[in-house]
Amino acid sequence: MPVNPELIGRVFPPTPPYLVGREKVREFARAVFADDAQHTDPAAAQALGYADVVAPPTFAMVVQDLTLQQLLAEPDSGIVLQNVLHAEQRFAYTRPIVAGDELTATLAVTGIRMLGGNAMVTSDATITDAAGAHVVTATSVLVVGEGPA
Repeated sequence: MPVNPELIGRVFPPTPPYLVGREKVREFARAVFADDAQHTDPAAAQALGYADVVAPPTFAMVVQDLTLQQLLAEPDSGIVLQNVLHAEQRFAYTRPIVAGDELTATLAVTGIRMLGGNAMVTSDATITDAAGAHVVTATSVLVVGEGPA
């Protein structure tokens, strides 16, 4: 089944709140080789004006993944995980993610473009804090092949 073009404009329910833990930020920083002290040392982050350690910019992907799971689980999407390639990722920040943040994300499918028999599915995950203030919008482009006939 090809990707359902009716996905364009679909907005998924907000994810359950995700509490950003200090150790999760530290683990992620190690995994992506973000060795600046603000990512691991609360005192260094506080010296920069933050309440706790600051997540590397790509940490937003952890929260965005919750929204992409919603998209992949959509029965009428036509998207089969084994035929998906994560092609592009962008982040537009209002402020950094900091340990202690409670984040919620809402996914909207913003476009589908056909390219050589594959569908390029673009989605925006708008991530907000517990007060409802925008933190970051994470944009992903997934290339979805039709797979074996």
